[in-house]
Parts: sequence; C-alpha cells; structure tokens
Amino acid sequence: QVQLVESGGGLVQAGGSLRLSCAASRRTGSRFFMAWFRQAPGKEREFVAAFRWSGRYSYYSDSVKGRFTISGSTTDTTVTLQMNSLRPEDTAIYYCAADGNLILSSIGNKDQYDYWGQGTQVTVSS
Repeated sequence: QVQLVESGGGLVQAGGSLRLSCAASRRTGSRFFMAWFRQAPGKEREFVAAFRWSGRYSYYSDSVKGRFTISGSTTDTTVTLQMNSLRPEDTAIYYCAADGNLILSSIGNKDQYDYWGQGTQVTVSS
C-alpha cells in the first residue's frame, strides 16, 4: 500500500505560478509512475503529467506542455508539479496518483492507477 498526500494548492491570478507536491508514504521504486490528474467541475478527470522513477522521465498532456514541469525527489518519495503561466482553464482539483504496473501507453488512463491522494484545489482567477 502507498498513501499519497498532496499539498501546495491555492488561489493565483492568471499568469502566476504554483507548486504542488505529492508525498508518498514509502519509497515507490523504479517501476513506479507518479502522476498528476485534474478534475474541473462537471468534467472528467484528465491526465496532466507523469514521472517515471526509472530513468527519471517526464510526460505531459498537450494542454500543459511548456508551462508545467514535473520532477521527482532524490529519495523517490515526492514528486513536484511546478505550474507556470497559469490560466483560468487550469482551475481544478489536482490529484496525485501512483502505480507500479503501468505500461507507457496507459499512463494517461486514470483507471490504471491504484493509489490516489485526496486532491488539492487550484483556482486561477482572470
């Protein structure tokens, strides 16, 4: 079992920045992906970014590429999502997710993740 705890959400004006963190209760190992999803009111939960400990690769949705950066700590327990140039359409609850049995083609599928955090609210005002 892995418990995930997010922190760092809040309210920011358009064009501003926020940093989200997701702390895992234990080292997740090189096979794990840790990812961020988000869900806006009335919408499906969507993939934002993922980090693979093995090789320390990062992956992004087209909507955030170039604005958001996901990174992993050296202790293999925390991922950070640095969000720059925020837009009102980035407003959502952001969820951290993790799983150790994913293939690369499935990292954007929320149903493939076994572990989830409780979510943190990000609000971007115009």
